[in-house]
Amino acid sequence: MNSEVTEVADILAAAARGVFPPPDGSTTILRQPTARDAGVLSFTAHSVVFLDEDPEWIRAELAAASTDPLVASMTPPFLSALTARTGRYVNTIDLLTVADALPGDPGIGLREIDDPEHPRVARALKYRDEVRVWAADGGVLILGRGVAGRMEAAIEVDEDVRHRGLGRALATAARHLTPDPVVWAQQSPGNARSVRVFQAAGYRPVGAEALLVAR
Repeated sequence: MNSEVTEVADILAAAARGVFPPPDGSTTILRQPTARDAGVLSFTAHSVVFLDEDPEWIRAELAAASTDPLVASMTPPFLSALTARTGRYVNTIDLLTVADALPGDPGIGLREIDDPEHPRVARALKYRDEVRVWAADGGVLILGRGVAGRMEAAIEVDEDVRHRGLGRALATAARHLTPDPVVWAQQSPGNARSVRVFQAAGYRPVGAEALLVAR
């Protein structure tokens, strides 16, 4: 594993254990872990920018974005500066959550499928490697390696079977199926239903994340 991957992965692994960067209002700037993965992580009073750009330019844009260094890295002016500079785009600012792996069977009927045309699968392949997909009656669970090789989960539940606990069951199943000690998931803060589902399945909020996606 190269040093760039290790630096970002180490920060994420520590956050999964509840050990965070110092809440001193500063920003850590790192190289991208891979050509695909670039973005910003925001923890309590500390940000991490992982991007192959001039650190002095990044710090100047942070200073110009806001008078409050605690929020500068997630403000529209700073993220807009990054997208203009890199030609990438930001889909959204996500809530970043993590959960410990669980032993044993997922306890829900799942069948592994290979359907690259499924919208959730196609999206996962854009952001993740080693993608695996399982289908349940009325839902889909996706696992794959995202930023710095972390294992990430995403779920999809059909509208006509919502409010029956399937989302929580799928999110919990990801904890059984992950090959790693933890599994990560991102939720848009405005998608309150998704936030509630993952937290009900034991996922802990650790910060916010804005990924810079290549066009």
